[in-house]
Amino acid sequence: MNYLAHLYLSGDDPEVRIGNFIGDFVRGRTPEQVYPVRMAVGIHLHRTIDTFTDSHPVVKESKLRLRPAYRHYSGVIVDIFYDHFLARNWDQYHPEPLPDFARNFYSHADTEAHRLPQKAQYVLPFMKKNDWLTNYAHIEGIEKVLCGMARRTPYESGMEKAAQDLLRHYDFFEKEYFEFMPQLEEVCINTIKELRDRYDGS
Repeated sequence: MNYLAHLYLSGDDPEVRIGNFIGDFVRGRTPEQVYPVRMAVGIHLHRTIDTFTDSHPVVKESKLRLRPAYRHYSGVIVDIFYDHFLARNWDQYHPEPLPDFARNFYSHADTEAHRLPQKAQYVLPFMKKNDWLTNYAHIEGIEKVLCGMARRTPYESGMEKAAQDLLRHYDFFEKEYFEFMPQLEEVCINTIKELRDRYDGS
């Protein structure tokens, strides 16, 4: 899953969200030795989300549809497609309007910028300037994100064309997303509880 899903699946704790946001940029098995406990919960949660998503048969079906054209980048593209469906249907998931949710996250991330890994500090201004979280809801926004990623890949990825595949197979990707997402939500709820219990309810 991409940024919006990771933030949503963190629950209502802003510190867990920050940890989940930086999960890709943190190495080591014991982030609680470096970061505050609630941020460490978010980092561990991020890893659980990635592992569950990457191994899920429904997600594999989505990736398989893209693999002939995009090879190992198909997983990255599916993550963004699924964020699109989350953003498009945001009212079904969260009581706070998506623009407000995004704005509150950007604001909190700014206050925590000094604690973020360098790569996360680099990403955050681009994320805010282009309002990635809100723009996932629009095909044009997805296209911009994919074009940006294509420019940053070391090899020719073709990702700038992938929005057309979303449109071409929209119903299939949407069905797979809605089949997968409730299962992921349940895993995250249980994981957060287990992690909080492990850290004595912190």
